[in-house]
Amino acid sequence: MRRGIKPPPIELAYAEERLPAAWRSAIRAILRAALKAADPQQALWRNLRREGDALCLQGSTARWPLHGPGEIYVVALGKAALPMAAALHRQIGDVIRHTLVITKQAEMPLPGAEVLIGDHPLPGEQSLRAGQRLRQFLQSLREQDLLIVLLSGGGSALATLPPAVSGAPLSLEDLRALNQALLSCGADIREINILRRHLDPLKGGGWLRLTPAATLTLALSDVPGNAPEAIASGPTAPDPTTLADAWGVIERYGLRTRLPPSLLQALTEAPETVKPGELPLDPKTGQPRHIYRILGENRLAAQAARRAAQRHGFHARLLTTALQGEASQAGRFLAAILKQIAESDEPLPRPACLIAGGETTVTVHGNGRGGRNQELALAAALDLDGVPGVALMALATDGQDGPTEAAGALVTGDTLRRAAALGLEARRFLENQDSYTFFSALGDSILLSKGRTNVNDLIFLFGF
Repeated sequence: MRRGIKPPPIELAYAEERLPAAWRSAIRAILRAALKAADPQQALWRNLRREGDALCLQGSTARWPLHGPGEIYVVALGKAALPMAAALHRQIGDVIRHTLVITKQAEMPLPGAEVLIGDHPLPGEQSLRAGQRLRQFLQSLREQDLLIVLLSGGGSALATLPPAVSGAPLSLEDLRALNQALLSCGADIREINILRRHLDPLKGGGWLRLTPAATLTLALSDVPGNAPEAIASGPTAPDPTTLADAWGVIERYGLRTRLPPSLLQALTEAPETVKPGELPLDPKTGQPRHIYRILGENRLAAQAARRAAQRHGFHARLLTTALQGEASQAGRFLAAILKQIAESDEPLPRPACLIAGGETTVTVHGNGRGGRNQELALAAALDLDGVPGVALMALATDGQDGPTEAAGALVTGDTLRRAAALGLEARRFLENQDSYTFFSALGDSILLSKGRTNVNDLIFLFGF
């Protein structure tokens, strides 16, 4: 941490009164420890340092002169783009020639930076304008320049360039149709990104074809497994998947009849993405010209939460950071673990804290409002009805669970009883996928400051 510079406070709100009074302060500390570990400012400072007239990457021999023959430029893309760019400016702002930020909302000022707002979760006109400006920016750089890329989740939608079909660009409506189909068909984030990379020249290593500059990419991972090609659809990472893999996703989810014919034609005409063997070395130093480093990810946040839980008297264990599958099914599975803790003190004795991370999916069939974490929590609540001394908290670390204002939700064995007293039938809300309305009415939503970070979802299982 730089002396005198502190990250903004973590704004976290939830219904603490639903939890046992003796454990409220401990649980608050556990959640804050997880979010602090994913703070982009501290993560950047742990990995990047200024030594004299050079910029150095921790644990690497890579060094870049701060006053060399080229200039230093910055592009920050994603939900956490502004705090990441602000942290870098505090380090080397005096030598940065220009910073382009593309994010979801301008939640904090960054003097001297060019800030563009894109659309999310579906690309829109703002995303298209951001993509066009980004292409222009990348093409303006020179071979001797250094481009520092700050990536976080959400970048796939925030900046986009439609591919061309027989020389004419696809319409924005076609791209929206693609993203809508992918987000509602049950495909996981890995499969979604395979198609995105092959249908957008800004993805799948596309920036490396657009700019001659050397690149240093510093990323917050929001995808299970932390594959660089999946984070923001891998704009500066080689892509190990192929066009054949993209067609495989279309066939697997029956998307041929759900996608516009022009989009299918675009995939037929699309070039392959950048492959690992295409990345060049610097002819003078023999070092890679394109370096990629993951600054923060789900496992680091989960491990920090586990350590905090142990300090505060819980028997704590990290269950997984690769949780995937349908959110409702994951909720029922996690509820089964909590029931076993309540009944037999297994797999952990009480007081227990089990932590899971990852990213589930939701196959849309209802017309309500919600997100994967709230749907997971509501499904768990149905199976936890009447179980004493348990709580489940599920939240998106970026502060937004689906197209709602909530990050997630808190449930206990008493949730359904309280809901029934208000005339709320939980199962009907789950069937209509209206978890946001359900938890808002109960006052059991989790609210978290948006745009601070983005390292997937975290689920906490407590047994008291």
